[in-house]
Amino acid sequence: MSEALEQALAEALAGLVTAVDTCEDDVLDPDTAVKWLEGSAYVLDRLAPADRRRLAELFRAAALREPAGPWRDDLLKVGDGFGLDEDQHERYCDAVETRVRRFVETVRAVDPATEVPACPGWTFADLTRHHGTTHRWIAHLVRHRVTERVWSRDVPLELPDEEKDYPDWLAAAAEDSLRVLRSADPETPMWSHGADQHVRFFARRLLFEAVVHLADVELALGRTPRVEACTAADGIEEFLENLPFLGRAESVAALGRDGASLRLRATDTGAAWTVVLGGANGFRWENAASGASGSAVPGGDATVTVEGPAGELLLLVYGRRAPGDEEFAVTGEREVLDAWLAATAL
Repeated sequence: MSEALEQALAEALAGLVTAVDTCEDDVLDPDTAVKWLEGSAYVLDRLAPADRRRLAELFRAAALREPAGPWRDDLLKVGDGFGLDEDQHERYCDAVETRVRRFVETVRAVDPATEVPACPGWTFADLTRHHGTTHRWIAHLVRHRVTERVWSRDVPLELPDEEKDYPDWLAAAAEDSLRVLRSADPETPMWSHGADQHVRFFARRLLFEAVVHLADVELALGRTPRVEACTAADGIEEFLENLPFLGRAESVAALGRDGASLRLRATDTGAAWTVVLGGANGFRWENAASGASGSAVPGGDATVTVEGPAGELLLLVYGRRAPGDEEFAVTGEREVLDAWLAATAL
């Protein structure tokens, strides 16, 4: 999408929202106005954080192009009205807290020796220990604002002797990590094991750690994981952003399919991500909504396309779903998708 088109659509939407919100009751039924605004809020809430921030910027720019006065003042309220400017760092922390609580409540009620099929060879106790270790590690990293790698094995874990006590230990570890993150300035530079070298990286990372491992225990218990579309979209992008930092570039390059492309398309939102193999990192990717330049297939046919709900696509890239599952429709060269998933498995 061109910048001019982005600006035009944002200006039109801001104007429409403001007109509906300020319309007299005898012109537009208030219940109809509320229903329309709530529906719009629901759609916008499914956007990934980066897209929400971009839309807030476009709304502000559209408002500031208007002459000073009541209309401009109302336009400037649109982003706030949809919560587009909310503190993203705090939102991540809140989301982590919610999902860890659900994880703890779930595993408390299950025999710690229960196997976790999504993590071959692991039990519920193993997964809980891993999850808690990640929180302990990240709390240490952020508390000390480290400037170089510290391995999780070098961080005191204070692990209980009894596996039945692991859920409470995880809950305490998460409480500590979130307290540290909430007290830190998210813009503070520091080392991270991903693309973003700031404190803010870790709240986002912990969210998708929590999302995926909650799905692990739900799948183990025969339940269907539910991941909100906006969270899933952000998770797919976080996965793609960080892959080059996780030692996967060589594995992808070894596929020998430079120029081949795969597309993930969310059937519930229309969002899409295109991955093109080749280059220094083994691949490059583009969010269709971002309109990034340089794609080998900008809107054209990909070598292989997999379609499904955004939440299921997130579980697919993390290896918790398989391309042949009923949630997905795959077109094109399936072997490219299988090879990519094998090369990027975490």
